[in-house]
Amino acid sequence: MDEVAQKRRAEENQLAAALTKGPAEVLDFLLPLWVGSQLGASAAEVGALTALETLVSFVVRPIAGSLADRFDRGRVAAVGAVLYGLSFVVYAVTPGIGVAYLAAVLGGAGGALFWVALRARVGEGLAKDDGAFSKLFAAEGGGTWIAFVVALTAIAWIDYRGVFWLGAAACVVAAVVLLNAKSAPVRAEDAPRLLQLGKRMRPMLALVALTAMAEAGVALLLLMHLQRGHQLQLGEIAAVFIPGFIVYSLLPDYLHGFVRKVGRTRVLALAMTASALFAAGLSFAPGPAVLAVMWVLSAAAFAAAIPVEQAVVAEAAGLSLGRAMGIYESATLLGATIGTFLAGQLYGSDGGWRIACFGAAALLLFGSFVVRGAVRRVGVAEFPVEPRKTVSQKEKPASGTVGESLQAAESVTKETNKRANPFRNWAIHVAVYVLAQAALAMVGYSWPVEALFGEAHEAGWYWNSSGHWLLNLGRIWTFVFVIDTAWTVGRVLLKKRPY
Repeated sequence: MDEVAQKRRAEENQLAAALTKGPAEVLDFLLPLWVGSQLGASAAEVGALTALETLVSFVVRPIAGSLADRFDRGRVAAVGAVLYGLSFVVYAVTPGIGVAYLAAVLGGAGGALFWVALRARVGEGLAKDDGAFSKLFAAEGGGTWIAFVVALTAIAWIDYRGVFWLGAAACVVAAVVLLNAKSAPVRAEDAPRLLQLGKRMRPMLALVALTAMAEAGVALLLLMHLQRGHQLQLGEIAAVFIPGFIVYSLLPDYLHGFVRKVGRTRVLALAMTASALFAAGLSFAPGPAVLAVMWVLSAAAFAAAIPVEQAVVAEAAGLSLGRAMGIYESATLLGATIGTFLAGQLYGSDGGWRIACFGAAALLLFGSFVVRGAVRRVGVAEFPVEPRKTVSQKEKPASGTVGESLQAAESVTKETNKRANPFRNWAIHVAVYVLAQAALAMVGYSWPVEALFGEAHEAGWYWNSSGHWLLNLGRIWTFVFVIDTAWTVGRVLLKKRPY
């Protein structure tokens, strides 16, 4: 596969991941609230619904790995995206909790097929781009914060079911992206089997489960503390989480440069130590603003660690990328399930809040000490091996005239500089935003003008519903514009780093 085709394939993977990850995270966030308030489900029924999806996903993931090693991985992932979309549709039309169980089954199976096959597809390009999983993680983070901004600002005027329809549409687009992609042959000859892979990667899988347990447990503790300890509303809780999701989308590719410089085990150990400090700090129950800052730092740690784990698993897999990713996803799900269960049980008990926080911190510190041995036993390199230039990429005499070569090189350089300059695209966004808001201000429906120069409004006006649909649209656009500005400035600053 040439360089252009490889880049196109990576962009397809990232787009599909962003389109699917965002709605899935929004569903996980909204589903317990919606099932309880709109369908009248009891706490036991909510727990059963979540447990059913988890169980189905856990059972299907090894099967998805085998399918991804037998058939085209893009097609397998597309089937998963379709099932994901169908689960959103069933949630959107369900009259009661009974039908919602069908949606949980579809979502569990679809998620297993999609993520196992997609990560295996990304692993195919690891030899040519050692930062492939960092880019994938960044795409997932970008899709998550965009989906949260859209969903939580639109929910006031399209309700939960409307948000579910939007999620279904995003999954359909992801399936189309993968189906339109060029298929690639899968080589399964002499590939290690499931049990062989499991034995070989057992130390790394234990570390993956440990990280997932701590991450999921800490996230649930933070969510419950914001909701019950500080009595925050839906939009206010999201405002604490969204900066961390932006970090997920902004930092992974740059942190991968740091991995190249200091090594995988050091980065994993540092990330786990930083996450342990966040978990321990959470036990002191600071205010929402402090929690938001702490969550950003923890998100940066996970943004460094998780792509490294995925790359290590992919390198150790050999030809069995599908089976390896199936085992990896199963370990992640198992750890997350245990972490959320223990966090939920401990949070409600006397003194359990501090026990849960310090317990997560202790697990992460333990992981930071054993990570070097786990990675070494798997047998992968400490430093990612940067791909060498192929013959076609090296300098060689041009077949045309010198003038034609210089002209072509100048054209390519100009086009590259245009695409590489983030401020160019941002300036276009500014111009469109200012012109549109000026036109809306003339008819009295500019949200930023009303927010800055109008009368005082209650908090719900800023977060949930601003009245007229044009004001609501302006609110969403303003939030996206502010985040885009922060993203652009962050990219420029980070590009000045030496790694």
